[in-house]
This record gives sequence, C-alpha cells and structure tokens, in this order.
Amino acid sequence: MRPDVTVTWWGHATCTVEDSGTRVLTDPLFVRRLAHLRRRRGALPPPEAAVADVVLLSHLHADHLHVPSLARLAPGTRALLPRGAARSVPGLRRLSHLRFTEVEPGDEVPVGDGGVVVRVVPALHDGRRLPVGPHRSPALGYVVQGAARTYFAGDTGLFDAMADEVGAVDVALLPVGGWGPYLGHGHLDPARAAEALARIAPRSAVPVHYGTYWPIGMDAVRPHEFHTPGDEFVRQAARRAPDVAVHRLAHGESVRPEAAR
Repeated sequence: MRPDVTVTWWGHATCTVEDSGTRVLTDPLFVRRLAHLRRRRGALPPPEAAVADVVLLSHLHADHLHVPSLARLAPGTRALLPRGAARSVPGLRRLSHLRFTEVEPGDEVPVGDGGVVVRVVPALHDGRRLPVGPHRSPALGYVVQGAARTYFAGDTGLFDAMADEVGAVDVALLPVGGWGPYLGHGHLDPARAAEALARIAPRSAVPVHYGTYWPIGMDAVRPHEFHTPGDEFVRQAARRAPDVAVHRLAHGESVRPEAAR
C-alpha cells in the first residue's frame, strides 16, 4: 500500500477515504442534533468534508442515511445505497441533484478516474428504515479497492463468513460503539471489534462509530459507553490482533495508514 492513501474521521461513521485521486465519503452526518441525539464531541465537519466523488451509504438508519446531510453534496455526486432504499426513504426523491445507484452484496462499482472499484459486502445489522420500516433493504459494508483495499464495515455484528466476504484488506474502518447506553444485536463493541480485526487481519485499523453522539438527557447513564470504546478497542486489539496497527483518531484527524506504521 502506498502512503498516499489517507483516511479522515469526521465523527460517528462519517469518514473520507482518499485513494488514487478519488474521494470516498461514508455515511455523511453533518448536524449537531438528530432527533434525540446531540453531538457531544468534535466540531461539525467543515464544508470540505462534503466534497466527494462517491458516497457510500451502509444502511437506512437515519444516523447513517441522513437526507439533510446528503442534500449538502455537490450536484452530480454519486451515491451507492442498499437495494430498495428509494422505496423506503421517500426523502431521497428530493435529492435529484445526486446520482444514486442501488447495490447489494457481490456488486462491484468503478468510481472516479483513478481505477478505484467499490466492492459491496454483507453486514449483520437491521437494515430497515426505523422505527417501522419493512425489511426491504440489506445492511451493507464496502471495500474500496485502489492503491489500498479499505473496508468500511458500516454497522455490523460478527458473522461466521465475515473474513471470507470481506477478503484481504489493508485498512479496516470498524465500528466499536454506538450512540446509546446499550449495544444490541448486530453491533460491535470493542471486544467484538477486536475479534473482527483478528479474523480480517488488515494491516491497519481505524475505530469509528463511537464518542460523537449521545441521547439528550442521558449524560449520566453508563457514560463509559460514550467515552471509552476507542481506548478499549486499542487495548483489546493489542491483545487479539497484535500485528495490526490501530490508529485512534480525534474528530477531524487524518492518517496515512502505511506512513504511520
């Protein structure tokens, strides 16, 4: 992997991966408050965070597929999203300035002009548009294949075929927490994320999906679930996957994973 591949974490599941001159944006969430959640750490992403050649949307939950945040993207921006999303999220119809492509596991989509290909992989997570959406759309992960192979897991739990489905990758962007005091089925906590790391065996990893949003009025309810997942993942990863370089980023911080080893 060449050191010109850069990963920037903007908070929650929102990252920019720059590879071979192509900017890939994951699950953009650019607001201070979403329903009962408020952003408790990190400044809001700057305008340049919304600049992308392609956007990867992992599933239909509003903190991952956020229509007002998508509205900030430049006209002509391409967005990959789960099959059936347009039927489940009527607000997408207002975003006529974007180029949507519905995908499912096994699809491979060329993006940009630098030879980058996005490969769609499965995730173990509830893919509905909550609270009452039907089970129409799968939750997805993506592997960005260019100078590096970067796995964006979206939201997922561990599943038996994870390593086979993801394949060989250089960098893994793994969720290690959530936005509430308890993690349900279909999520990774720091220990399960470290187990995923051991199975996938990338060269580098960046923990995401923690330490950004928290329910209003619940500051005193299990606060360690908000504050500690990043550090705990570093600790667990050192024990379970000691050959993987883990980069715990601050909000807005970037890393060139190969250069940082």
